[in-house]
Amino acid sequence: MNERLITHLRHVDLAVPDFDRQLDFYTGMWGLKQETTDDGLSFLAAEGSPEQYQVRLRKAEEKRLDLISFGSADEASVDALALQLARDGVQLITEPDKLTTPGGGYGFRFFDVDGRTIEVSADVDVRVHRKIEEGESIPVKLSHVVVNSPNPEATVAFYDRHLGFALSDTLTSPHMGEVMWFLRTNRYHHSLAIARGPHVALHHASFELRGIDEYMRGTGRMLRGGVEKVWGPGRHKAGNNTFSYFLDPHGNTIEYTTELEELDEDTWHPHLYDFSDPEVTDQWGTANAMSEFVAKQSFNDVDRGSFVAPPV
Repeated sequence: MNERLITHLRHVDLAVPDFDRQLDFYTGMWGLKQETTDDGLSFLAAEGSPEQYQVRLRKAEEKRLDLISFGSADEASVDALALQLARDGVQLITEPDKLTTPGGGYGFRFFDVDGRTIEVSADVDVRVHRKIEEGESIPVKLSHVVVNSPNPEATVAFYDRHLGFALSDTLTSPHMGEVMWFLRTNRYHHSLAIARGPHVALHHASFELRGIDEYMRGTGRMLRGGVEKVWGPGRHKAGNNTFSYFLDPHGNTIEYTTELEELDEDTWHPHLYDFSDPEVTDQWGTANAMSEFVAKQSFNDVDRGSFVAPPV
């Protein structure tokens, strides 16, 4: 494994045709705060996070995942990673330079092996954030992002070889073989996971809440608000985190979670969990059964952004 130059997950950027409806959902229902908005472009922050924004929404003719952004320690680390990727034949979209997005910073973009746009940045200004209070059921931060790949073994190998992500656990099935790989870039169980899917797409984006009570309050608010539930509430085995999955207005799966496991990286050994065991998918036994509906929603639509860099 190469030296780890990625420190953490920053934000996930989505393009959608019905911009106003999506913006209203993420701010009015999901609990993010609209920080900066230009014409057809909005940057949404999680109140408990020092990141300038955790979701960027862009108005576009077609729905797509614009990019996933990760942090690096400093400008030297950004430069080192860009040089390393270029030497390895990874296609850079931009060279390292000053960023013009909220908070500034220094970064660059490249395509991963599936054609997703990935951004790595450092020295972004810290946002003035606050402690989320007891009973306050809004996101503390963006927890992790999961993506679908038709060739997940190659995708996992890419993030291991080129970006230094470490494998935490793997889900397997007697009928499908290995189906999901949980990758970490710090002590948290995963900030990225790769799922076996029929096409390149966003599987889901997950948001951390303050605790179990706040997680359940948030889950209840979605249910009372008529937001379509995909799966949950429950607690996964891999990562030991809670889960409640819902659909945003454009059919992206998004999750409320809490208590994602923190690992001792020096002693951790990855597990191979049998996905067909109900206690692996949900230790509590409270979620609806894993079904074709749940799987289909997680597959999402074919991502129109594969090997097409977003315009901004």
